[in-house]
Amino acid sequence: MRTTDVAMTAVSAGLYTVVGILTNLGIVTPAVGVVRFWPSVFVPAIFAVLFGPWVGGTSAAIGIFFSDMIYPGHGVAILSLTVGVPSNFLMFFLIGYIARVNVTRKQVGLGLGACSVILPLIAYLTSIELLSMDISLLFVGVFLSCYVLIVLLWIRLPKWRSFWVASVVGNGVGCAWIGLTLWIYSQFLTLPLTFVPFEHNAPFYASFLWFVWTFSVQMPFLITIVPPVVKACYQAFPSLKTEKKE
Repeated sequence: MRTTDVAMTAVSAGLYTVVGILTNLGIVTPAVGVVRFWPSVFVPAIFAVLFGPWVGGTSAAIGIFFSDMIYPGHGVAILSLTVGVPSNFLMFFLIGYIARVNVTRKQVGLGLGACSVILPLIAYLTSIELLSMDISLLFVGVFLSCYVLIVLLWIRLPKWRSFWVASVVGNGVGCAWIGLTLWIYSQFLTLPLTFVPFEHNAPFYASFLWFVWTFSVQMPFLITIVPPVVKACYQAFPSLKTEKKE
């Protein structure tokens, strides 16, 4: 990392911690708990786009750890290190990386096609009663909404097409990590800020609820706040704008 990158990582981590603590409003995932309302995702996303994936990912990992440890966070270090830290690093590293790549229509089509294998997987999990019908429909609804969102944003705002894809992919991967690892964690340790019966030995379908909640509440802040702020930064500091990789 360059000196500038180290400095921006520190700034982003500090802002992410403070904004996260001030804006979560004490709200957690309805019905299952644990995961806080988290609009502050726009902070490391902005830094990821402006300064690259390592700044975005590292600053988010540091920021989420401190925000977890400071009240009203859950204060459980092992939970933060296994769930929050890696999920945030993955999410914002991917956003910073993909946003700097010249994503083509063909690549998006192939990606959407590959992701469609999730639908038969959900159908299978429902058929063996590992997922209930209402949870399956909720997940499929969010999944299909992502398809529509990418297509609409691609058409209406093509200059930001790499960022739209980056937001969906990064947010999706990060939230999937959260959902799955929270479920695994609950099989061995007690989850904080959780509603009974999800605090220990949570059912598998809880992972989908955590995914849907986290993805749904974070996505609006990514797509509405990040582009105008990044655009303003590019206008004020043209040197920040880099050529997209092929």
